Amino acid sequence: GQRTMTINEFAAEVHKNAVEHGWWEGERTFPEIVALIHSEVSEALEETAAEVYQEAEKPEGVPIELADAIIRILDYCGYAGIDIVAALERKHEYNKTRPYRHGGKRC
Repeated sequence: GQRTMTINEFAAEVHKNAVEHGWWEGERTFPEIVALIHSEVSEALEETAAEVYQEAEKPEGVPIELADAIIRILDYCGYAGIDIVAALERKHEYNKTRPYRHGGKRC
């Protein structure tokens, strides 16, 4: 059967595609990458419908904008050689040790 890619393998594929499409020509700064990630999350906030819909063959909607943000993050992970699986697992394990609604944050 077909083997499923790991998140790290998917990040490498995402970065390879971004390079092949010219998105890494010239140097990109980390603040620029963060701004691009932020713009995708902001686009998700602007969407009014939660479902995916088609417009001129381009998928749009909240799930797609969230996917765009994750793709931008994974693209950077592929570029920087970040083991995002290890980071996710480590942070999740840490979060499980934290008290209920820690830090006094409202959300």
